[in-house]
Amino acid sequence: MTQPLKVFITGASSGIGAALAAEYARRGAILGLVARRADALEALVETLSQSHPQHPVSLYCADVRDADALAAAARAFIAEHGLPDVVIANAGVSRGVLTGHGDLATFRDVMDTNYFGMVATFEPFAEAMAQARRGTLVGIASVAGVRGLPGSGAYSASKAAAFAYLESLRVEMRPFKVSVVTIAPGYIRTPMTAKNPYRMPFLMDADRFAAKTADAIASGTAFAVFPWPMRVVAALLGALPRWLYDRAFERAPRKPRAAQH
Repeated sequence: MTQPLKVFITGASSGIGAALAAEYARRGAILGLVARRADALEALVETLSQSHPQHPVSLYCADVRDADALAAAARAFIAEHGLPDVVIANAGVSRGVLTGHGDLATFRDVMDTNYFGMVATFEPFAEAMAQARRGTLVGIASVAGVRGLPGSGAYSASKAAAFAYLESLRVEMRPFKVSVVTIAPGYIRTPMTAKNPYRMPFLMDADRFAAKTADAIASGTAFAVFPWPMRVVAALLGALPRWLYDRAFERAPRKPRAAQH
């Protein structure tokens, strides 16, 4: 009898994370779900338990910026369910920023969540997977990491860092038979993108994105962009000479700056 897949997901309380949790629940997986908001996690599990009651879901209220809390969640999941088959570092934030306007704390917060939070998510699992010679580490990056988008210097920088980190990790883990998958979303319909005050081409529903992502992970792909037209857009953006990119995006619409605390 085939054992159910064991999947550990951060940023699982809403948006892409919640859609991934629902997709893997539909596929019969044992889930470990991490998010900062306990109430949102509990509401999600209540929904999942009604439609997919047959497999357990373990909840961990933790912020990915807290490496100790993430490590504790990882230990608890392994103690209860064993080593996960798939770990998805999904937690992320997107905030408008401008250099010279007092946004340094926001830059740090975005990088701590989107980049260091990804590293901290994998840290408790990587060595155990290498020793077991199995497992998949999945990082949710973004097409926004291909070029630096005006007004989104923090987000673009964090996702560019994620691209480079995941590539390094993929090569490092290759001798140990551990897969590392980079998923680069374009525009996905979530509460985060709902705040964008500009047109979002090829906008994809989160549940469709989650299904395609789960398929890509299962197929053993190393890199995938969804929706697929954004892969073409990303390639074109990457190929633009700097002078042309600068001129084209100088007046591009921008995400509003985040409120400063």
